[in-house]
Amino acid sequence: MDIAGTYPMLYAFFDASGALVREAVTRQVNAALAVGASGIACLGLGTEVAKLSLAERRQIIDWVIADVRGRAPVAVTIADGNVPDMIESARYAERAGASWLILQPPRPPASGADLIRFFASIAQSVSLPCGIQNAPEFLGIGLTSAELLSLHAEAPNVTLVKAEASAVAVARTIEAVKGRMRVFNGRAGLELTDNYRAGVDGMIPGMETIDLQVAIEKAMRAGEDEVAEGLYRRLLPTVTFIMQGLPQLLTYGKLIAALRLGITPSAARLPAEPLSALGEQWALRLARELGPLPG
Repeated sequence: MDIAGTYPMLYAFFDASGALVREAVTRQVNAALAVGASGIACLGLGTEVAKLSLAERRQIIDWVIADVRGRAPVAVTIADGNVPDMIESARYAERAGASWLILQPPRPPASGADLIRFFASIAQSVSLPCGIQNAPEFLGIGLTSAELLSLHAEAPNVTLVKAEASAVAVARTIEAVKGRMRVFNGRAGLELTDNYRAGVDGMIPGMETIDLQVAIEKAMRAGEDEVAEGLYRRLLPTVTFIMQGLPQLLTYGKLIAALRLGITPSAARLPAEPLSALGEQWALRLARELGPLPG
């Protein structure tokens, strides 16, 4: 199974009572697959995984697997923060039908050999390919390139790195892992064309610009750099607006996604950045400029 490509990280939408909205998952999955996304990702930072209960995390896994219906690979982030719970959650995702896993680092943070043992013990509990959320910029913890290779040697099914870094930094990682691990990046698609020039195997952006993300990937892989750069210029105002930190992404990226999907905007689950009148105006303008998402 080829798991390279563009995987939107789904947002968690909440209703006024605070419950997860089932229909919002279906709408996101259908829109992503309609525009040609390679797969679907869930339970990452963009899904506000740290604010979800264990039951809610498993509910989202089940909903996503049911909605995808085998049409594309599904990547599930495992983020319980400790080895026993992460093993249990990893095995749950595998049984449910996930295609590959993204393992987040522990709480409290570890480093070096302890972090390698942490990730290896979880990866060795499943047969799925595993990726590492190696995002010290957002999580304050990560592995060096040498440590990534040591982890891969200890747990050979750890075959991916999920970064949240600049294209320059990602290029260094790609060079350092020497083809032994696949490298994905995120950051909502910031520096998207340069990420492909750096050699990423895929991207994990949000839903708000998934149509442009997929079109840019296809253009870059076809060698149509000028087409890709034109599409990226359309993408950039939205990505610049929402990528001013994780709280802003979760407030305004999710709002733009809702507007483009034609669904009710999410209620906030605290803690959350409050929606400002001016920010809402700008989100509405950006959503109108991008137009509705199909599916």
